[in-house]
Amino acid sequence: MGFRGYLLKRVVNSVILVFFVVTLNFAIFELMPGLNGALENLVNNPKSPITPQNQQALLKQYQLCQSFVNGNCVPFPIQDRYMAYLESMLTFNFGFSAKTGTLITNELFKTGRILNTLELVGTATVIALALGIFLGVLAAARRGSKYDGGVVIASLTTGSLPTFFMGILFIIIFAEGLKWFPTGGVTPPDWIRGLPPFYDQIFVRLQHLFLPVLTLTLFIYGGNLLLARATTLEALNDDYVLTARAKGLKGRTVLFKHVLKNASLPLITVAALNFGFILSGAIITETIFNWDGLGLWLFDAVTWKDFPVMQAMFFIIALSVIAANFIADILYGWIDPRIRYQ
Repeated sequence: MGFRGYLLKRVVNSVILVFFVVTLNFAIFELMPGLNGALENLVNNPKSPITPQNQQALLKQYQLCQSFVNGNCVPFPIQDRYMAYLESMLTFNFGFSAKTGTLITNELFKTGRILNTLELVGTATVIALALGIFLGVLAAARRGSKYDGGVVIASLTTGSLPTFFMGILFIIIFAEGLKWFPTGGVTPPDWIRGLPPFYDQIFVRLQHLFLPVLTLTLFIYGGNLLLARATTLEALNDDYVLTARAKGLKGRTVLFKHVLKNASLPLITVAALNFGFILSGAIITETIFNWDGLGLWLFDAVTWKDFPVMQAMFFIIALSVIAANFIADILYGWIDPRIRYQ
């Protein structure tokens, strides 16, 4: 199978997987208790933020209720609801939030939540990957040394601690105690009173970003380190490593140019999964630091039983993971041509 055939096969598999995920997502919310009650509150509650016009549009869009009899929802046939749901998800027409009454797409893109999550989780993921791979390769090269034992113990310790514990600990020490960083938030509360100069904006944003990124990085990097160490140890025993060393190549060149490349396939899988879950946000970390991202938004949606927001977020997270795995498959075929001929 050539590369084009390999690529076509991965595209078809990804499309099939998208439809499977949409169907599973639909089934989850059909079986979830409390949906009808949430719809009744949505339509009958006079304090609902959704206007009557938006209520009808939402019910029609998802084919949720033909009518309400004595306050109870009379649903459409399940096949009609599934087709309406499929069309809504594939066209990214997620409807209105049951909490705020605004379009979900507006809350996604116009409120800055996606950018905030990309800023937080993306930064932590990149740092954790780079740090974990670098330290893991060095630990494998120095197997059995004090350095190897120290970094492995440190990675196991930080990876075992809950993020809420580390986050609260950092707030107590660095925010409340030393006053080096703010306790939370994306920007200061008085940010809207007037934007400071550009360089001051960057410094303020970095101050607010530091503790959440530190928390996530310490929690994530340990798994990357242990995997990089294991794959590098396995590759160090191959014959080409002995040949490279016999040719007089420097240890650093052998380690990072030859060994790491051949040990990179499992690392690509982990990196793809990490980046695939970026848009899911970091629910606990964002909640602890009051970071206005997708994770905090999803937590609020679960708290308020905001089913349209939950459906939209689950679909977006699934799409991100599928896309990340597709990119990883393409990288596999590019790095190791033997894969696409299997």
